[in-house]
Amino acid sequence: MSRVEKNKNLNNNTDLNGSSLKISIVVSQWNSQITDSLYKASFSKLKKLGVKTENINRINVSGSFELIFGCKAAIKGNPNSIIAIGSLIKGETKHFDFISNAVTNGIKDLNILFDIPIIFSVLTDNNIDQAINRSGGKHGNKGEEAAIAAVEMALLNNKKV
Repeated sequence: MSRVEKNKNLNNNTDLNGSSLKISIVVSQWNSQITDSLYKASFSKLKKLGVKTENINRINVSGSFELIFGCKAAIKGNPNSIIAIGSLIKGETKHFDFISNAVTNGIKDLNILFDIPIIFSVLTDNNIDQAINRSGGKHGNKGEEAAIAAVEMALLNNKKV
């Protein structure tokens, strides 16, 4: 499926009704220019999908590595779905690789251990321009895509699809 076809599908989600859902969004404060943009797009899309403002809970964590603990803490609130938002930008050391792998595996492990879908919205970019392009630039906003996935997976988990 081409990028254009995928983007058309993102706009064709009128059948999703999130009015009964409670969604937590865990947001890394590192690279906040990027993560704030991802959060705003997620929040806005969730509202368009019917999720009530009072049922959208934001949890801030220091960095992307802390997203794992933040998601684990969010699980205690028993949301229907969780969105993990972070931005990792490659530097000159292997730190990027270690953190990217740890966050990916940590969120994957939480998805296996718990019966609440956790949506991975952690950008792993080579430079700031790539991150900007994926958080509201020429490649759209991955936060919006995460919101759609959060509602889809919550409804699937609730057997409402």
